[in-house]
Amino acid sequence: MVLGSFLSQLDATVVNVSLSSLAAELHTRLSAIQWVTSGYLLALALMLPLNGWLVERIGTKRLYLICFSGFTLSSALCALSWSASSLIGFRVLQGVSGGLMAPMAQLMMARVAGKNLVRVMSYAAVPILLGPVLGPVIAGAILQYASWRWLFLINLPIGILAVTLAFCFLPDDHDRRVNRRELDLIGFLLLSPGLVLFLYASDHLGERAGMAALLLSLILLAAFSRKALRDRERALIDLQLFRSRVFSASALTQFTVNGLSFAGQMLIPVYLIRATGQSASITGWLMAPLGLGMICTYPSLGRLTKRFGIRGTSAGGASLALLGTLPFLYLSGHHLNLTILAGALFIRGMGMSAVGIPSISAAYAAVRKENLPMATTSLNIVQRLGGPTLTTFCAALLGWRLSVAHSHSGVASAYTISFVLLFCLHALLISAALRLPRSIDEAAERPLREEPHPILEMTE
Repeated sequence: MVLGSFLSQLDATVVNVSLSSLAAELHTRLSAIQWVTSGYLLALALMLPLNGWLVERIGTKRLYLICFSGFTLSSALCALSWSASSLIGFRVLQGVSGGLMAPMAQLMMARVAGKNLVRVMSYAAVPILLGPVLGPVIAGAILQYASWRWLFLINLPIGILAVTLAFCFLPDDHDRRVNRRELDLIGFLLLSPGLVLFLYASDHLGERAGMAALLLSLILLAAFSRKALRDRERALIDLQLFRSRVFSASALTQFTVNGLSFAGQMLIPVYLIRATGQSASITGWLMAPLGLGMICTYPSLGRLTKRFGIRGTSAGGASLALLGTLPFLYLSGHHLNLTILAGALFIRGMGMSAVGIPSISAAYAAVRKENLPMATTSLNIVQRLGGPTLTTFCAALLGWRLSVAHSHSGVASAYTISFVLLFCLHALLISAALRLPRSIDEAAERPLREEPHPILEMTE
């Protein structure tokens, strides 16, 4: 499972940092080649709502093997592209096959890890973090010494190895497919386009088409919510899961922490480049302490959760992330201090990494075994909506303040106000984390439990 997630992160990073080179190699505009990334993300959002239904129909292991094989094959097709249009088309195929890999990885770890879910997921996250670190280095070496096609060919050996290991070692779950629902086609036609339009609109809010896409996406998502509440367990996504206090608190925490992660990765580099005059390459190195802080925290999450519980670890991490954001209120109004910047990013990384995994484990502990595929799909959709929502919110505020700034002090004030908003959103994250249960056992408690809970049962 780690190899699959690592490959997905590595592939996304390598492609993102190579867009300008791909535009030159394929003789097209940067605005056109941007769809190599955007098409992948939109295809991923289109397929994500089908995860729960497909797992029930095909089985997790079989579906994972199909998707991972498709991801690896489409990587080879990307390497064989003859134009920008063909590359974009093959990247869309890659998004269709790769969109379900992350939720299925979480699902299988939840089924197998038992009470050790936090420890397993925290160790599994460390190699995944290496993808964004290694991506720029690998992309730079390939573009300097080899053809751009090797940006995609490097996926093949890793993909073949991962598919082989998955076939040999992942547990077969054909006996779990006991509740086969009919596909909610109307729900799919409402939810998937709604998600795609929302993600598209978040990148084009300054355009008339972006505003129209946002309005249409909200209409489609509202229509789906009304239909899902009426259909209950027959719906593509069972919104009744959110009636659980634990699950809804976990979903809110996931939405906020993912949104803050993306918003911070947008605001801080923009501040470093535009307000302090740093180059893009230097900014990449200046952001490194953020990843180092995450890497330092993840292996300790199992011990931290055992000692302080789900609520204590998540709320403590959220508070630490808030403290790591506070120095930016000072930096935005003064000259850049590299020591303060590095310390703030390191502390923020440590705090942010302590929030997500404990809250995910609480969500999975709060649902029955047969609802795990639906819960996994719902959480992943909420996570993906958090990023563009809070990022767009922060970017809109920053853009508005910069548009009315007529002096250097006005520009500094624009960044300060944007960091104040980020600080307030971190306070909201603390509030959400404080609603989580104290422990896995508390999350799993239900008035009537007909069968052992998957997080509590001992696996052979």
